[in-house]
Amino acid sequence: MNTLDIFFHVLGTAVVASPVLLLAVMGLTLLFNRPLSETTTVRITQTSVLLSLIPAIAILITMLATGIRNVPIEFGNWVTIPEQAFHFHLKFTFDRLSIPFLMLSCVLCGVVGEFTRRYLHREQGFARFFLFYAIFYCGMVLSSLAGTIETLFVGWEMVGLSSALLIAYFHERENPVRNGQRVWTIYRLSDAALLIAAITMHHMVGEGDFGGLMNSGIWPEGTAAVTSSQALLVGTLLLIGAAGKSALFPFSGWLPRAMEGPTPSSAIFYGALSVHLGAYLLLRLSPLLEASLALQMMVLSLGAISAIGGALMSRVQTDVKTSLAYASLTQVGIIVVEIGLGLRYLALIHIMGHATLRTMQLLRAPTLLRDYNDLENKIGSRLQQQPWSGVGWLPKPIQRWCYRFGFDRGFMDIALDRWIAGPFVGCFLACNRMEERITRFLSREPEPNVDSDESGFDDSMPQDITTAA
Repeated sequence: MNTLDIFFHVLGTAVVASPVLLLAVMGLTLLFNRPLSETTTVRITQTSVLLSLIPAIAILITMLATGIRNVPIEFGNWVTIPEQAFHFHLKFTFDRLSIPFLMLSCVLCGVVGEFTRRYLHREQGFARFFLFYAIFYCGMVLSSLAGTIETLFVGWEMVGLSSALLIAYFHERENPVRNGQRVWTIYRLSDAALLIAAITMHHMVGEGDFGGLMNSGIWPEGTAAVTSSQALLVGTLLLIGAAGKSALFPFSGWLPRAMEGPTPSSAIFYGALSVHLGAYLLLRLSPLLEASLALQMMVLSLGAISAIGGALMSRVQTDVKTSLAYASLTQVGIIVVEIGLGLRYLALIHIMGHATLRTMQLLRAPTLLRDYNDLENKIGSRLQQQPWSGVGWLPKPIQRWCYRFGFDRGFMDIALDRWIAGPFVGCFLACNRMEERITRFLSREPEPNVDSDESGFDDSMPQDITTAA
């Protein structure tokens, strides 16, 4: 290992170690009931962000000066199962894709952390928020730099966990807790698809390294090293994972529920970073899309449907945060379309610009209505609302249907409850009833008068699913 490799390894280790240490400090202080003061918490957080951002900038400058386009940082195999040809390989990659996304994550996390210092000042859950924030920040760094699908899965899970916890941040109320559970359920589905994709990759190429799917590991010139059918199988699983994480169709119903969390978490998750993580995954494996025309058409269709649905839903929402959330979905759908068309650098620039803009808008959301009312009071009249010029060309029935579609959020919650959650839960309730009958038969117990499950739910479907919408 020459001097330059040691230099890259030291700086790369500092980038990854800083958020891990931040999470350890935040977690241990709360575990031992020694919470830090607000000032100390924010200073440690901002220092951690700088200790990741500055080495990343140094690596970028060195790469530009030396002409190196790919810097892998490896920490060896942590888990090895020879019988199953499986190994958990911890690898991080610095290249033209990961470094810009990492720097974006650091900058926006730093801005939101400083905003939270004042927004949650003297809140009872101040330390708890920054603990969840540290989990998210650590997960974003790991996901941005992941060189293997296993490393990505670790960061992916940390982002999802912190997201659900921050949605349920105001846990003394019922709705935030229910909505956090709902989002966690959708994340479980997408995470299962990602985990199956990791196992499939190991069976196909013998490793989880992203470079194993491409003939060249240097983004974006890599070409797929698998057949068209293999690319379609792995790509479909990854697309399901990306759709769940980025709230693409048909998983867009959880996006307004995520607005239950504090404004800083809404900004950093669903306006800036977390909502783009699915698109980032597709961008990382974009050479795989070109190996299968069917997969490419699936990506284009999913992005287009999500963009159109997001545009319709954002125009009829009654609160500013939900409207901005669906506006974010529109842009993410367009980004997915760009990825499907092979416009990789354009998609990366679009992600960075949109994340920055949406962060500013969501952080301004709490004071937007007050400023709007102040402006109307100063001019002495209501501000004129400009209708959408294109709506006049549509027939009245179509206009009403579009309004109903947008107002009911695309009927996605109802469809998921009826066609996915309902049959899934009903199947397991049926299995539970069958097990109870077998147990009673073997123990010779009499049949109960009322055939119901232990939770008191009806046999056909749980009450919380049938009433959710």
